[in-house]
Amino acid sequence: MRSWHTPIEHLKGVGPQRTRALATAGVRTFRDLLWYLPRRYLDRSTIVPIRELQPQQGGVTVLGQVRAQALVEGLRGRSRFEVLLDDGTGQLVCVWFQGLSWISKQFQTGQWVAFHGVPQRYGARLQLVHPDYDKLEGDSDPPLRTGAIIPLYPGSQALERVNLNSVGIRRLLRRLLEEPLPPLPDPLPEWIRTRYGLMPLQEALITVHIPPSWALLEEAQRRLKFDELFTLQLLLAWSRYGGGAQPQRGPVFERAGPRFRAFYERLPFVLTEGQKQAIRDIYRDVRRGGLMNRLLQGDVGSGKTIVAIAAMLLALDSGYQAALMAPTEILAEQHYSVLQEHIGHIDVQIGLLTGSLGRAERARLLEAISTGAIQILVGTHALIQEDVRFHRLGLVVIDEQHRFGVLQRAALRRKGSCPHLLVMTATPIPRSLALTLYGDLDVSIIRELPRGRKPVSTHLVSETQREALYGFLEGELARGRQAYIVYPLVEESEALDLRNAQAGYAQIRARFPHRRVGLLHGRMPAGEKEAVMRAFKAGELDILVATTVIEVGIDAPNATVIVIEHAERFGLAQLHQLRGRVGRGSERAHCFLVASSPRSPEAEARLRVLLETTDGFRLAERDLELRGPGDFFGTRQTGLPELRMANLLTDQAILQQAREAALTLIERDPSLAEPAHRELAELLRTRYGLPLELARIG
Repeated sequence: MRSWHTPIEHLKGVGPQRTRALATAGVRTFRDLLWYLPRRYLDRSTIVPIRELQPQQGGVTVLGQVRAQALVEGLRGRSRFEVLLDDGTGQLVCVWFQGLSWISKQFQTGQWVAFHGVPQRYGARLQLVHPDYDKLEGDSDPPLRTGAIIPLYPGSQALERVNLNSVGIRRLLRRLLEEPLPPLPDPLPEWIRTRYGLMPLQEALITVHIPPSWALLEEAQRRLKFDELFTLQLLLAWSRYGGGAQPQRGPVFERAGPRFRAFYERLPFVLTEGQKQAIRDIYRDVRRGGLMNRLLQGDVGSGKTIVAIAAMLLALDSGYQAALMAPTEILAEQHYSVLQEHIGHIDVQIGLLTGSLGRAERARLLEAISTGAIQILVGTHALIQEDVRFHRLGLVVIDEQHRFGVLQRAALRRKGSCPHLLVMTATPIPRSLALTLYGDLDVSIIRELPRGRKPVSTHLVSETQREALYGFLEGELARGRQAYIVYPLVEESEALDLRNAQAGYAQIRARFPHRRVGLLHGRMPAGEKEAVMRAFKAGELDILVATTVIEVGIDAPNATVIVIEHAERFGLAQLHQLRGRVGRGSERAHCFLVASSPRSPEAEARLRVLLETTDGFRLAERDLELRGPGDFFGTRQTGLPELRMANLLTDQAILQQAREAALTLIERDPSLAEPAHRELAELLRTRYGLPLELARIG
């Protein structure tokens, strides 16, 4: 008998080619197909007739037939692709300026297509620029049927090649639901479904694919949103409470001792109020006997490392060790150098553990860690390897927390007997996202920049201003300064006509033949990447051409210029992080955003906000509004939740209910051992790789 785990190739209409294409979308079983959720819906009542369109009236959906299509040569050799759409009330042009080799092959005359975008006036005509689209040809349901709610599914080149657009996916789902399959297990206990009025899971999944009404669709979506948020909140509650109904106890740190005082008294600057308050928050946590779980947020250059040093010295003065984990070797080395600079003069032994250490050197370091001779250990993921054993670990500090997940910080924590935890991030995180990512953490925020730090001057430039930009860049290099030039891609893309780092590297070397130019991107071997970053930091390179791999991990105070190509392709938070690579010294720094035209209204809004403010928290809130949580960090990072249904801005009420339900469940059944909760325990194990013993680590 077939089950929900039956491979997808056993479904009628799925041959070898479609099996491979569906696998690229994560669909390998019958269950996976049921969970392949629509990205939006098309309804007759939401379609705007072309004759009623108004410029800049907001996002609209128009539906009609393709009457003509053509590649058009514009001024200065700039090509565009146009589609003429007719819905019987009028005609509309849809136009693309990028990705022409791909988009020009997507449409056929006579096709029914739904386009989604913002109408813009160009001369005497209205047009949609780079609209989203959904092909509707061949559907058994007429696309204009009054009252129909038509699900539209995520697409890809691989799916398009085997005719699995939204129409094809709907056909497969109809065949799936005709299969005689057993009931789908529902992981939510009945008491939670009853308390919060939630639809059964299988009914909800069928409803989102075949919605009989908008009211029932909303109820089905509410159930799936609740599940996403509840699973995350349950993981966080389980991590925080260590598999017990009460918070665990951490080591008690005594009053600030001689190391802390020696560090504080010799600081060459005055701490900001935000730094002082963060240290007070930490001091209160570690003295009360509870287990500190604190997130330290602060913009780039706000002085979070100084706060972390203060916390580590509190641990050392009470006889404990401290560990600091960073996402890259160069960032770990920078932390090690900063620690040596600030506390190398006092009685503190600091070690650096990375993956590139030789065997003999590593063995000596591990021995010193296990005996307590090394009091502060700085490192990368190497810190959580099995052979790393601490003598008396009392504090764990994790930098750039969004690069690590709950399980990684839990693994480091297991190195000691319930050590305190301080995690830091330079990515400002809105409260709603922080509650989802770090619901197991208390929060401290440093909002000020250190005294004397000049804000980075930000400029929006067009392609026609490139030579003037290069002239300014040459002037900065002549003064002995350095520069970054950042590209969104490593190499040329078939689907996107964008500048790329490899081609850019060749162009910059040709344009600045007398300058030392380096190249850095994520596909390079780790050792090669580290060597390039070290060379730039040491001043051995004048210009570093890179992708966003530089977003975290380089601290070069001599760099005063960053040029970001195709800035319209990035999110606000990511642009802000890139901008933070400069202005780290005493010199005035500049960020140039080179953006293509025309731009979508959303891209224009992002760039304008960046020009108006350097406040990372304001930018983060705006970025979350514009892009949504799935793209908040630019690319998915380890700690970022995958939310396909829930929206952290509009679903706050559901988030609060999910959090309440998760905490109540952990209080009732800390180890999820009751029969009614075993499906949930299995879900945590399969989705997050969470072993049962992790429930008891704190």
